[in-house]
Amino acid sequence: MSEFFDAPEDDNFASAGLRLTVDLTALTENWRDMARRSSAARASAVVKADAYGMGIEDAGEALYMAGARDFFVATVDEGVTLRLYAPEARIFVLSGIWPGTERRFFENDLVPVISSDEQLAFWMAVLADYGDYPCALHVDTGFNRLGLHIDDAIALADDVSRPASFAPVLVMSHLACADDPTHAMNRQQLESFHRVSAAYEGIDSSLAASAGIFLGEDYHFDLTRPGIALYGGEAVSGMVNPMRPVATAEARIIQVRSVEAGETVSYGRALQLRRESRLAIASAGYADGYMRSQSSGGVPLRQVVPQGGQGFIAGHKVPVAGRITMDLTIFDITDLPDNAVRAGDYVELFGKNLPVDDVARTSGTIGYEILTSMGFRHERRYVAEE
Repeated sequence: MSEFFDAPEDDNFASAGLRLTVDLTALTENWRDMARRSSAARASAVVKADAYGMGIEDAGEALYMAGARDFFVATVDEGVTLRLYAPEARIFVLSGIWPGTERRFFENDLVPVISSDEQLAFWMAVLADYGDYPCALHVDTGFNRLGLHIDDAIALADDVSRPASFAPVLVMSHLACADDPTHAMNRQQLESFHRVSAAYEGIDSSLAASAGIFLGEDYHFDLTRPGIALYGGEAVSGMVNPMRPVATAEARIIQVRSVEAGETVSYGRALQLRRESRLAIASAGYADGYMRSQSSGGVPLRQVVPQGGQGFIAGHKVPVAGRITMDLTIFDITDLPDNAVRAGDYVELFGKNLPVDDVARTSGTIGYEILTSMGFRHERRYVAEE
């Protein structure tokens, strides 16, 4: 493991305004859980976006040590970084390959995911110069995001004139509605992908990301691609989340103040206090990824979702008071015992007591965005808790 894994808590973490604790045991147990749920298929690990904000170096190494041998990243830069921590893994780069990046692919043994006609044409030219090298093909089965047209991909499989050096090691697609197990689109895409998989018989096939794994064995093929579930996020809507929480974000309380009834709080006077109150001002705001839409009032979302954000401190949930600002958030701690909260204490923004997806719902978004939006000012600590 990297030097951060066993390092004792240092002064930077102990005094940070915003800090993130990452439980690597929970991360690896979640991967093992998804591997079991993948039936006969192998489970890869998706570590794009800096391992969903957890840190690609430590998270990638922990997953590699747990047994993951296939990884997916978004960019070639992520792949280069990950290679140092997953030396024998296959690392697929989802954004594919572009002119000027080919040497970095070759030097770091990265596999480009080809997902457009332009990338395919460039890849064929690269092979003419460099010879045999593996790639993956991303085929669109109805998502209408990235991917080769299904008919073109099948025709390519049957094209006897294609270069002998063109040797894909994986064909993949992505489900649009897997978070809703009852959606008819899931079955439609499965049937379309069967056509692709059959055309590339003998080559690994992959359709299911986290939510797709929960759809069952029909969707697993040879390789699954768990992402959000590894980090404790909710993959399927309306289902109790079985994954262990991985990340806990906390912000330091800078000040506790008493405010008279009738006074207002924060920008726009969005909250008028109905009683004498105690407020705790925490050192995290929307510049740190703690979204302004969680404000208790004065933001459009409160017209749709009445409940604003909450924090957790001294064993209790406490509501956000007024608008969240760039660097600061105010919490109403009036209902807590006197002296339960003091300057220097930490309030949990999400984690074991506040599931990240519950926080996301009060923000009008999804857990993915909360995890990957934690900003650049937090200190990160890694633990291995049983």
